[in-house]
Amino acid sequence: MSRTLINPGSTRAMYDAFHFSQATRVGDMVWVSGQVGIDAQMRPGKGLTEQARLAFAGLKTVLEAAGATLGDVVELVTFHIDLRGGSREFGAVKDEFFPNNYPAWTAVGVTQLAMPDLLVEIRAVAVIGSALS
Repeated sequence: MSRTLINPGSTRAMYDAFHFSQATRVGDMVWVSGQVGIDAQMRPGKGLTEQARLAFAGLKTVLEAAGATLGDVVELVTFHIDLRGGSREFGAVKDEFFPNNYPAWTAVGVTQLAMPDLLVEIRAVAVIGSALS
């Protein structure tokens, strides 16, 4: 079985600068690197809600480039600067992207992320073709 590196065009600069792929696909499995709430100019969104939407949108883009959908996600791991202060806010955004058939989810509190203004990071595992109807 071969391994395919997934790096949508808009993320090529990150691959070159930071030496990691947005995702790796082996067979029908896709492992997505942590997606963060930054815009196309690499600026963090304002507040948790905007950052969460940007991160989930990035996750969707990477999954689609790998041939998967959000429905194929079997596991989410999220990293939060403040689990207590924003869990409802984050959960509401998560539910916009995963309105039903929820994947397994682990939320982890951390003291910092890759950039000082980041509030959340989302990584995922997907199995292509596993979406429930």
